[in-house]
Amino acid sequence: MVEHDGKQNFLSSRGWMLLLASILFLTAVLYVAGIRHNPPGYYIDESSISFNAHLIAHTGKDEHGESFPLFFRAFGEYKNPVYIYLLAAVYRITGPSPTTARLLSALLLYLASLAIGLLALRLSGRREVAVIVLLTALLTPWLFELSRVVLELAVYPLIVALFLLNLHRVSKLSRWSWLDASVIALLLALLTYSYSIGRLFAPLLAMGLLFFLARVKLHSIGRVWLLYALLLVPLFIFNWRHPNALTGRFQIITYSTADSTYPQLVWEFVKHYVDNFNPWRMVVKGDPNNRQIAAIYGLGQILAATFALAVFGLVIIWRERRSDPWWCFVVYGLAMCAMPASLTKDYFHILRLAPMPVFIVVLCVPAFGWLLAHQPQRAWRLAFIAAVTLTLLQGALFQWQYRAHGRSPGRAHLFDADYPAKILAPALAQPSRPIYLADAEPIPGYIQAFWYSTLEHRSLEVFQKLTPDQPAPAGSVVITTENIRPRCVALVQVEPYTLCRMNGEPQRQLTPGMMRVELRAINPPAIAKVKEKISLRVLVTNRSDVTWLARERGAAPLQLYLANHWLNQSGRDVIHDDGRAPLIRNLNPGETVELELVVNAPKVSGDYLLELDMLQEGVAWFAMQGSATVRIPVKVE
Repeated sequence: MVEHDGKQNFLSSRGWMLLLASILFLTAVLYVAGIRHNPPGYYIDESSISFNAHLIAHTGKDEHGESFPLFFRAFGEYKNPVYIYLLAAVYRITGPSPTTARLLSALLLYLASLAIGLLALRLSGRREVAVIVLLTALLTPWLFELSRVVLELAVYPLIVALFLLNLHRVSKLSRWSWLDASVIALLLALLTYSYSIGRLFAPLLAMGLLFFLARVKLHSIGRVWLLYALLLVPLFIFNWRHPNALTGRFQIITYSTADSTYPQLVWEFVKHYVDNFNPWRMVVKGDPNNRQIAAIYGLGQILAATFALAVFGLVIIWRERRSDPWWCFVVYGLAMCAMPASLTKDYFHILRLAPMPVFIVVLCVPAFGWLLAHQPQRAWRLAFIAAVTLTLLQGALFQWQYRAHGRSPGRAHLFDADYPAKILAPALAQPSRPIYLADAEPIPGYIQAFWYSTLEHRSLEVFQKLTPDQPAPAGSVVITTENIRPRCVALVQVEPYTLCRMNGEPQRQLTPGMMRVELRAINPPAIAKVKEKISLRVLVTNRSDVTWLARERGAAPLQLYLANHWLNQSGRDVIHDDGRAPLIRNLNPGETVELELVVNAPKVSGDYLLELDMLQEGVAWFAMQGSATVRIPVKVE
């Protein structure tokens, strides 16, 4: 309940209102200063989101021609819709612009901090606490770094803060109306549709509403669940129509496999869950997976004073407010923040932990309130002053470090800062048309050509995107992210992009006389574990009279591979065609190249023969044409 006496309600005085206005103005400047150049360039995912937002704004279709999709297909996954449609609405007015998109992200995170400050006011009833918590949120590195990039989760902290604001409002009521339930259900749905972690995190929050059963009847909570379930119907229909669309990405990033046992899964989950609350990572080292937002590894994501106050807040809640359902829900929500991230391979991935800084800052509210209430005691007054001072100093240090790293080579490389001038411009200057775009699967660089050409109002018809098994014709100009380019004469290289001209003949079918190879394994293993992945170094020598051409793209027909089988002691196949390694460069008669072949040990222990052979895709194994293979005895335990 807000205090109304002049001592507590100090912001009603002109001086404190001026201070609040100054804080808002200075931090707003902080959020937008340098946003055009820091980070430099534009990350691939930023280009994908912006390009599709532009297309939706002006054509109503995404890059694949689908009208107003619920989820956006991109790079083997589906991007979430909320941020893209917000950006599309902005682009409808302003037109496409990287700066405009980053300003939208900055605005969303700034508004999230304002919502946290408003929540602090309602929780504490003290405007001093609200101002300090607001400043803490605005200076939190975690939230600030999310404000600098055009990613789906830039909207996530704002939705979390709004959810907590509205939940706190209804938590004081003995009955939730349909309107109250609708607002909470809508915010839960937005959490679900805004970022992939929300498909688990939001239902967990919905279950947490049971904490309020002491104040409201079950039918009030049931209204929220019913409305939330109805809002999820489009998601389930989409998933039914597009099998694996919303789970495919998770299957790649999770540690869970078909061979994992329950004890293994539990142990991996516990390890990841504990590490996601690692104070050392939060306060000191930061995100080890910091590439996607160019966070500064080594500075931490949470200010030291903020972390200490949040822990103090937990102590106060346990001692004084553990019977309060609202604070029980906040602690529960913090615990649930780490659930989705703990199911993936990475440790302390700040993108997948995006709701966490909101809960941590909110937990500072009882700590600040307690310190202010005990100000007459000199020790607590000094502690309060120290906390505020440390927050300001460390926040300033982070800002200095962030801006000092502004155009570091690592950031410029990560955000493809040189792509427009050093790759796209030279490609467009070539007379050859179309310009082919050939990408390695993990690096979909085609989107940069589409996005930057859109910014320059160029027609995208000058480009032709090649499929993984489609080679570029001789004499053509190609922008590629592949690291194996046998017919590519490089014109310009800016890793991971190469602008090149294709020459020479394409791959041809080998006759039996051309399939003569000598293979020699370097230090092969004699013993392996069941299902173990083994990396072999193998020397491959061309014993034919013709040059073998290296692979062109993907698993195209006629490509040459080193491969293996697993045989039993009598020479019969146990596992046929296990691992493959493509020929990485053209190999002339008599030449030797070293290849790395990853093989998979059988699932059953025993004595086996690991057989090495070559094959030409779609033609034959070399052994079938009379070439010798190599057999290596391996004991699988």
